[in-house]
Amino acid sequence: MTLLLLALHLLLVGVLLPRRLAGSPRLRARPGVGAAVWLALMASFGTGLLLAAHHLLAPLGHEPAGLVGLLPHVEPPTAAPHAHGWWLPAAAGGAVAAMAAVLAVRAARARRRHRAALDLVAARDPRRRLLVLDDPRPAVYCLPGRRSRVVVTRGAVELLDERRLAAAVAHEHGHLRGRHHLVLLAADTFALLLGRRLPLAGLGRTEVALLLEMAADDAALARVTRTDLAGALYALATAAPAAPAAGPGTLAAASTGVLARVQRLAHTPAPPARAYRLAALAAPLLPYLLACAPHP
Repeated sequence: MTLLLLALHLLLVGVLLPRRLAGSPRLRARPGVGAAVWLALMASFGTGLLLAAHHLLAPLGHEPAGLVGLLPHVEPPTAAPHAHGWWLPAAAGGAVAAMAAVLAVRAARARRRHRAALDLVAARDPRRRLLVLDDPRPAVYCLPGRRSRVVVTRGAVELLDERRLAAAVAHEHGHLRGRHHLVLLAADTFALLLGRRLPLAGLGRTEVALLLEMAADDAALARVTRTDLAGALYALATAAPAAPAAGPGTLAAASTGVLARVQRLAHTPAPPARAYRLAALAAPLLPYLLACAPHP
């Protein structure tokens, strides 16, 4: 019974819900909440997969006791400690942590090399708090991290007027303040571990990246107008010649979902229902409730 419940949970969270939620205007209305929902689904799927594996490998390890099993209880003094159930979660948690650490180190090294090169060749603009790179192709992007940088190319300076350039720069500062590269790291780790053929991994990674861009757009709107930001995104996305690739570990203003973001800026979206916020909190706990369901 427990394995059946967990299998249904994995099907729902890993396949059905991602296809339903991808492109949801409700989630895009509050992109921070939307990204949290996707990460919560990933956490819920990973927990459910781990619990299913545990029940397969140690079916007699414990007797399900319903919700009462979630409550702490006192063991008799003579009882031996239950250590059989810890090795699988510890091993899986260690594998996930190691994968995330490898991705984080790779991204940090790439950013460090990129930052060192920029500090040598780019000109500083203290007034705008950015670096200007002598490249005719228009681009605006940021290098996150402790020694963050916002970079604009000469092509972007020539393409955008003062207000639109300020809007693009404000978008990048929104990424930096929100630590969006860490959120993206979690989605990247999940996609790498589970494979992008799983809808939750493939669609989730794409949706999280787009929602983070929308969250940075919203952060920029505290300083600039919708018109200026939409104009900057459109100009950067349609400029010729094509903008240069900013490189791994960077977040660029016009690199992801520009059409959807411009359309969103043109309309005030409806706020998401409270159920999405509750889902972000409850989804990671659901597999535990299913695993503790009593046998019929």
